Order: sequence, then structure tokens, then C-alpha cells
Amino acid sequence: MKVLVVDDDVVSRMVLMHLIDSCGPFDIVEAEDGEDAWQQLQQGLRPAICFCDLRMPRLSGLELLQRVREHADIGALPFVLVTSANDRDTVDVATQSGVTGYIVKPFQADQVREHLSTFLEKNQSAYRHRAEAPAQTLSRLGINQERLLVYLNGFASQLNVAGDDLPLLLQQGQQDEARVRLERLQAGCVTLGLDGGAARLQTLAGVALSPPAVQAALTEVVRAVSYQSDLVLQSTPE
Repeated sequence: MKVLVVDDDVVSRMVLMHLIDSCGPFDIVEAEDGEDAWQQLQQGLRPAICFCDLRMPRLSGLELLQRVREHADIGALPFVLVTSANDRDTVDVATQSGVTGYIVKPFQADQVREHLSTFLEKNQSAYRHRAEAPAQTLSRLGINQERLLVYLNGFASQLNVAGDDLPLLLQQGQQDEARVRLERLQAGCVTLGLDGGAARLQTLAGVALSPPAVQAALTEVVRAVSYQSDLVLQSTPE
């Protein structure tokens, strides 16, 4: 699920992206200002929600909001303004323009999570975890619970590295190298009993790879690893 973050201040943008990432498995897309965001939206970007700074050069948050609300395809996009405490008058104008909500700098995790809660609930209800029971994995690999957690944590690190490396490889046209990396990750899923993760990566076989498709698949596998790790912690090995 894509979340668009728009802010001309790179530090504020990174802080907000980190808070969103800590809330759940979102695919975060960033824009350096309102004009950049508008161009991405015109080119087909369809985020589930947008967090947008109010005061920016070229195109302000309020101006972007007004364009979004007038657009037939994205007029209903949930739009959260990022404001300062002294922006009350502008906030009143934004309310008339159909803003969904606000968060006030300095950011607080609870503020961000509140606006993402609906999407988190939808994700949780829709997610179906498919994996081998932890006890079966322990028996098959001949290891203990602690060792399995080490493997899962290590695999999660590999996935995070791949999330950075694979888009770069694809941008360089190295489809074959990217595919080899994905096949290794799929083998890791099979070894660790992550049936759903292996199946998700298999959907990328035989098709032209793109950064968004690969990133979406990796995000789902990371979620599967996290879920499986929780199951391991909750289980009592036989």
C-alpha cells in the first residue's frame, strides 16, 4: 500500500518516512515538493494516502490539495497536511478545501499512526499468513528455537539489503542479476518454511521486473518473516 510523503525539507521528510515505516509495511513514495508530487500523480501514481507539508516552493501543500480535489481520478485521496502550530488561518482554508486531517511538527508517532490506523486494520484483516508450523521447521532443520530466530532475523536483513540493491540493478538494466538475487531469496523462503513468501516471489518469475513490483513483493516477504518470528516466539518446541 503506497503512502506519498511530500516535503521540501529532506530532514523532515526522512523523519516522517521513518515514523510511517515504523507503523507497518507501507510502500513509501517521496516527493521533494508539491510540484514533484503533482507530476508523479499525473503520471499515474495512486497512493492510498498523502502526507504533505503546507509551506513549500513551486507548489504549496494547500495548492496541491486543491488540485487533487479537482482531479476526477484522485479527488477522494486522503490528504493529511503537515503544519506548524501557527498555521491556524491556513488550516481553516484547507478545511474548506477538503483536507482529511493534520499532523503538527515536531512529529509524534501517535499522530501518524492515527491517520494510518484504517489502512493497518485493512491490511491485518486481508493478510493470510502461509507458512510451515514453527515446530515442523525446527524438526526439519534439526535446530532449536533460538537458532531459527537467528535465521529469520538474518533473512530479514537480507531482504532489507535487497530492497535497496534490486531497484538500482533494475535501473541499470541488470534484469538477469536481479532475477538471480530473487531466486536466492525464494530459496531462503523455502528453507525457512515461508510458503507464502516463496509463492509471492514466484509471481515475479518469467515477467519483466520493475522496481515497484519487486519492492511490493519484498515488502510482503518481510511481513511474512516478521509474522513467522512472532509465531516462533509464541510457540513451545516439542
